[in-house]
Amino acid sequence: MKRLTVFLFLIGALFSTSFANGVAIVDVSKGIYLKLISSSVEVNVENQVAVVTSTQVFKNVYDVNKTVKYGFPMPESASATGLNFFVDGKWYQAKFSPTPQDTTLPGSGSKIDQNLKIYLGDTPLYYNIEHEIKPGAVLIVELTYVQLLPYEFGRVNFYYPGDYRLLQTAPLEKQAFVFNLQSERTIKFVDLLEVSPDSVFNDGHSAQLYFARTNKIAGYNFKIQYELALDELGLFSMSTLLPDSVIPDDGSPGFFTFIAEPDPSGNTAVIKKMFTLIVDRSGSMSGDKIVQARNAAKFIVENLNEGDLFNIVDFSSTVSNFRNEHVEFTEQTKQSAINYIEGFKANGGTNISGAFDVAIPQFSSSGDSMANIIIFFTDGQPTVGITDITSLLSHINQTITDNEVDVAIFAFGIGDDANKQFLTLLAQQNNGIAEFLGNDELETRITQFYLTVRNPVLINTALSFYPENIIKETYPKNLPNLYKGQQMIISGRFVEPASVTVKLSGEAYGKPVEYQYQMNLSDSSSEQYQFLPKIWAKQKIEYLLIQYYSLGESDPQAKVIKEEIIGLSVNFGVLSPFTSLSGEDYTPIEEGTFLSKSNGLPSAYEILGNYPNPFNPSTKIRLKVNISLHKTIAVKIYNALGELVRILFIRVDGPGTYEVLWDGHLLDGRAAPSGNYFYIIDFGDAVLGGKMTLVK
Repeated sequence: MKRLTVFLFLIGALFSTSFANGVAIVDVSKGIYLKLISSSVEVNVENQVAVVTSTQVFKNVYDVNKTVKYGFPMPESASATGLNFFVDGKWYQAKFSPTPQDTTLPGSGSKIDQNLKIYLGDTPLYYNIEHEIKPGAVLIVELTYVQLLPYEFGRVNFYYPGDYRLLQTAPLEKQAFVFNLQSERTIKFVDLLEVSPDSVFNDGHSAQLYFARTNKIAGYNFKIQYELALDELGLFSMSTLLPDSVIPDDGSPGFFTFIAEPDPSGNTAVIKKMFTLIVDRSGSMSGDKIVQARNAAKFIVENLNEGDLFNIVDFSSTVSNFRNEHVEFTEQTKQSAINYIEGFKANGGTNISGAFDVAIPQFSSSGDSMANIIIFFTDGQPTVGITDITSLLSHINQTITDNEVDVAIFAFGIGDDANKQFLTLLAQQNNGIAEFLGNDELETRITQFYLTVRNPVLINTALSFYPENIIKETYPKNLPNLYKGQQMIISGRFVEPASVTVKLSGEAYGKPVEYQYQMNLSDSSSEQYQFLPKIWAKQKIEYLLIQYYSLGESDPQAKVIKEEIIGLSVNFGVLSPFTSLSGEDYTPIEEGTFLSKSNGLPSAYEILGNYPNPFNPSTKIRLKVNISLHKTIAVKIYNALGELVRILFIRVDGPGTYEVLWDGHLLDGRAAPSGNYFYIIDFGDAVLGGKMTLVK
């Protein structure tokens, strides 16, 4: 039996609330799209790293040939690493191009369908399908992306919005959603929150949720939540070597990612904080935004810990503060601060530089045992004081240096006018994070965020490894403070297999603290973990982008960094702002070829064909696994038109031969008609397939 292998992969990180089915755009000004007839989503999660494969089948219901541009509403933090499409009976694999993606959209006029604009969001992925789709023919597009799932106090969330009603209200023939979970920590529960699953399985370390509908409108969002045991903490690592055929010249063939978490139990002591809330009360904050700002500020003040020091700096054209220095949190200071917050009125300009000129020097009295934290939110651009963004960022960082303080800055941009580049750089260069909120999300998101960071347990965090010459290039470079119930995720490279001691050190209450863990680095190429090089490359690209944006495009060093980013993007298959998936550069995927998702080893999996073939009424699809793989894999069956007609599942537990029976029935229970079919078996890191014939 010949084999057909499809290569798919996307990277990402973090939680997205955008829509998630792709769209085949014919005419953006008239709102003409190919009809979406089928959608399937498969999520494979291992230790909180999710590999998500999204597949859509479109049909040309018009009476003339159509060319399309595929659009996908990528989450802002995600990065595409691959795209395949099926047309005219053949699969094609997109290649990477060292040029930014083409964002022009097909259409006969200058207007853009507003529903499409809302649907695709702020960071869409575009890809030109350089084939005409014939009347009645189908187009299949498959994307896969990776997310480091958001985690808090043992709870992990995954969200895939599949609601397509903005663009189409006609029912889909088929919709399927499969969520497979593997975890070294015990899985206490897993739940699909907004819709009822058809099946749920959980044995403590493996879990699966399955949902399928036929002839229903695509109005389903998939929100998964699962909980991990809080008494099983430490360091959980994943590692792999690149195959011998693709070992890099730099002598670092290994890649790893680990997740470390401090003890989140109720008895854990927490470090005292010196805390400042910087509140924008300029004129653009009027209305509901200033009401939310007042409520969020009051919530934070009401939830400070005993022994914390705090202050409030508020600004418009001028700058004011609650006190001239940080004060201890007491019942009396709490009530005084709440009264002060009640007086916030929105008016005037936006003097960001003045606000930081007041706030930063107040941290000079902080002792070594304190965690210095600023929460800053604004909805606009600076209009008073220093208004040039590069100069403003440099001024704030220089003020921090001049005052010899170490402060973590958490920045929140509100609405469309907030400067995302400035706020991102400000946070990343100062051990914090930046988040961007809708106009009505301020109170909810900031109060939720504060409950996360209110209890730091390790500050001035540092990371080291022993033996010293094994580990290379870990990211992120600037390590965040560790907080109660939160995790640190690190990616890096290694020279050779070894047992490495990981030392995580910092300060607590002015005294040095050190955590030690053992990490065993793999001595082989693991198909299961071939996404790790892409995670490492994405984190390095993010690190380089911070340097690039801080220098400015015309700086000679910025040009050198840009070329390095392009090289990483093309070589590792991770999209960046300077690269794209080229619609003019793609490769047909022929039968008999094997293409791994990340240069994996073909010997890891084998297709043994289906028997009998031809068959009537049923056949068994057989495969062989040659590695230590423990997961549920999907077998997708397509008809000759490329329509997904059935999904079967096989549980794999280690090396061996496995088989699954197809009873010759479709998703809706009807008997399949005579004809040619092909099946694709998705192992998560590689996809194999074959053909079969049903004869009646």
